[in-house]
Amino acid sequence: MSSDQSCVLVIEDDPNTANLVVLYLEREGFNALQANDGAAGLGLARKHRPDLVVLDIMLPKMDGWEVCRRLRKFSDVPVIMLTARGEEIDRVSGLTLGADDYVVKPFSPRELVARIKAVLRRTRPSAEKTLRLLQQGDVRLDLEKRRLSVKDRPVELTPHEYALLEALMSAPGRTFSRDELLDRLYPDGDAVVIERVVDVHIGKLRQKIEADPSKPLYIYTVRGMGYRFADGSP
Repeated sequence: MSSDQSCVLVIEDDPNTANLVVLYLEREGFNALQANDGAAGLGLARKHRPDLVVLDIMLPKMDGWEVCRRLRKFSDVPVIMLTARGEEIDRVSGLTLGADDYVVKPFSPRELVARIKAVLRRTRPSAEKTLRLLQQGDVRLDLEKRRLSVKDRPVELTPHEYALLEALMSAPGRTFSRDELLDRLYPDGDAVVIERVVDVHIGKLRQKIEADPSKPLYIYTVRGMGYRFADGSP
């Protein structure tokens, strides 16, 4: 497994421990994020969607147990818990809350990085499964289940809206002409329709996925041509 594209969030209040873990992660090619309390860590998890979280249990204000509970409400990201306590009840509690592994302090940074790689190998979806899930920002389209969620909330789509969104999200950055999108709506070519139909459906889609449909962040109009879906570039 290549770590080049993997992002690990370290939630640890001890700066020496956190800095050491981040140093070893970056040496191994990971992108590392760091938070020194639970609230900050949850904020980074929501914003950056890391591939894995290293979570200390003994955090100030909000302990690791509570952070893990709240994290699991909006993410299934793998979690490795760190603690100075090695009792069996702690390990069982962590695993019950949805943690994927458990490391007791003091620990070897090399061992922790090895554990991180092992958990990512175990939990990372296969390439085939990844292709069945399209995501850009807060918009997530599950092609296998034919479900859309925006900010982790389910959004109902009509069959025509789904067909358009699937086409656009499958090729982010590519401009689709209205004729191309009409072909997605009416593949048999039997229906007599006008290009305006595409504009109507796009307008409805924007109402469902954009925070401000008048200033879209996902579905852009390309004047004189058609529409394209955001690819992360302006």
